[in-house]
Amino acid sequence: MLRAGHGEYTINAAALEYMRSRALAGPVVEQLAAHPAKVFADEAAWKAHLASLGIDRLAVTPEPVRIATEGALWGTIQAHGLLQGTVIVSDDAGQFRLGEHALCWVHAERLVHKLVPANDQQRRAIELTRTLIWWLYADLKAWQREPCPRRAAALRARFDRIFTRRTGTVVLDRLLARLHRRKAELLRVLQRPEIPLHTNGSENDIRACVTKRKVSGGTMSEDGRTARDVLLGLMKTCRKLGLSFYRYLGDRLRVPGAMPVPPLPDLIRQAAASA
Repeated sequence: MLRAGHGEYTINAAALEYMRSRALAGPVVEQLAAHPAKVFADEAAWKAHLASLGIDRLAVTPEPVRIATEGALWGTIQAHGLLQGTVIVSDDAGQFRLGEHALCWVHAERLVHKLVPANDQQRRAIELTRTLIWWLYADLKAWQREPCPRRAAALRARFDRIFTRRTGTVVLDRLLARLHRRKAELLRVLQRPEIPLHTNGSENDIRACVTKRKVSGGTMSEDGRTARDVLLGLMKTCRKLGLSFYRYLGDRLRVPGAMPVPPLPDLIRQAAASA
């Protein structure tokens, strides 16, 4: 889907950088980089290339075929200029750490919230830290509404003060240091004020899918899974566009007397243009 219909696999600078960032073995990356063939027409050609290099026979971690394939897919996306300027906001799951990446503040704070204090001192340290984080979060939201370079610098300095504090609780201090190393991703909003500070919107989009899976235990076949995902995706898209899903289905299934509905891509472009 992200390749927008382009079926090839591409080895370029973006693909190789992805592989290195996922700790693919250096010799494997060098093999792919040194080989004269860089673009493969389809999955069969790509798998044949990996087999010819012996990569599919390597029993190491991380799995070379998977990482190399993900890198080649990312290379194709970048080669066609897709997702340019896109910021991916995630809960830090590895599959989403692509391109320009931002971290969800709700998930980051949840790590602090989940800490279990052993005494009153640790409890107070955790509560104070959570309060400071949520105050900063509120001010980041306010900054989004009225971006200002001077206030952005102050927010960055405040981030440093919060996440380099020594609280006297070893586990909390280590967690804060870990989050401080992700400063660029947590403060991506100061460069791109249009992005959300959390992933609540995207998680709500897939909640229906998760609920359906919990209730039914999944689908009986791959075709069933595809049908479920497609219809749920269409339903969510229609809801966001303020369009009746039943009206949409009526038009697409050519129900007699159904009102016409324009193509969804056109409606999405109209909504984006008017936003």
